[in-house]
Amino acid sequence: MLRTAMILLIAMSLGGCYYLQAARGQWQVLRGKEPIETVIGDAQTPPELARRLAVVAEARRFAVEELGLPDNASYTTYSDIGRDYVVWNVFAAPEFSMQPKAWCFPVAGCVNYRGYFSRDAAQREAGRLEARGFDVAVGGVTAYSTLGRFDDPILSSMLRWDDTELVATLFHELAHQVLYVKDDSTFNESFATAVEEAGMLRWLGARNDLAALTAYDDARRLQQDLVTLVAGVRGSLQAMYDSDRSEDDKRREKRTRLDALAADAARLMRAAGREPSGWLTGELNNARLVSMTLYEGRLPAFRALLARCDGAFACFYAAAARLADLDAAQRNERLDALAGSESVSP
Repeated sequence: MLRTAMILLIAMSLGGCYYLQAARGQWQVLRGKEPIETVIGDAQTPPELARRLAVVAEARRFAVEELGLPDNASYTTYSDIGRDYVVWNVFAAPEFSMQPKAWCFPVAGCVNYRGYFSRDAAQREAGRLEARGFDVAVGGVTAYSTLGRFDDPILSSMLRWDDTELVATLFHELAHQVLYVKDDSTFNESFATAVEEAGMLRWLGARNDLAALTAYDDARRLQQDLVTLVAGVRGSLQAMYDSDRSEDDKRREKRTRLDALAADAARLMRAAGREPSGWLTGELNNARLVSMTLYEGRLPAFRALLARCDGAFACFYAAAARLADLDAAQRNERLDALAGSESVSP
């Protein structure tokens, strides 16, 4: 509780409404948490909630024993936050650039999004950025990591997913406690996604859940197809933005290409038996493309790195940490080389 109380003191010392709302939001998340074992054992707990928390407890042990993820108190407690999302992230990019806007914070460094514990506050920030000419996107987030500085609980918002997605989120967030590089959001999220992906294949394989394993594999392949599609359009858009065409021409061409991307992505999803959702539910813009590729932009490189380690997580973590120690230019050069050699399917 002393550690939690320090959030408000830090926020007041930093000043500003943003830090105060973040401190209050974090306080609300942490103050309501209960040990998972207590919730499971409570006769008033709905049976389905107890079952799902038992899955979490089993997955938490698996994460430590089989994936080498931190053995601490994170995700050993449960907090009912009473809403679908814990935070809403705001993404922004200039009208004629694929370079995302970055926000810098004392602990996390510079990241390509800004999180709010209130949807209305996120929408207000998005409105301010739009007024300044930015493309913006706002997306709800079910979980986040405090990078081991606090004992993160399982949130009720995480239970809106099925068991597979719930466990995948658990692995992803724990991976952030293994390795985090300031000022490199794509590195951090791609690393955590690689751990999540490999961890899920082992988790579902160990449980001999072939149906869930096939469904997860299919979903990952679809996601990678979408990322590849988006990456190609991002590259062509940036080349067009850098050209000497007039702003009116760029604006028209941008809309044409983004509408074509939305149609192509929708066809991919429907061919896989899914309806467009998430980032495809609104009109596409530069910020939505940024949010789409943030989590997987470096995934091929990390897959190749794990393959070079023959799937050994200790080796993989050590190799990723060596990359993290490089300066940004060297790190990106190594990641590009790894991605070029990647030949491992999810």
